[in-house]
Amino acid sequence: MSDLDRVRDDGNAVDAAVRRLVHALDALEAAVERRREADRGKEDLAAQLQAFGTDRSRLAAELDMAAAQTKQVETTNREIARRLDIAMSSIRSVIEAHDR
Repeated sequence: MSDLDRVRDDGNAVDAAVRRLVHALDALEAAVERRREADRGKEDLAAQLQAFGTDRSRLAAELDMAAAQTKQVETTNREIARRLDIAMSSIRSVIEAHDR
């Protein structure tokens, strides 16, 4: 084999090695991009989870407040009913006393 043939073979081998290297670098770049996208997805999920936690806390506080208001309304309604019963009894007593 002549020196020229060896140089050509070496050139072909170098070209092949460069092509393999470029292909490997492209594959690495694609893998890095997929990883970045996955990380962004995780960050988005973490942000959503935090937002859900905040909403849950707010809704729990609103529910507690609504339950307290409901209890207050029930207490007020019982007091009103008690007073109405007293008033109706008084009115009946007055009517009965008047009818006699």
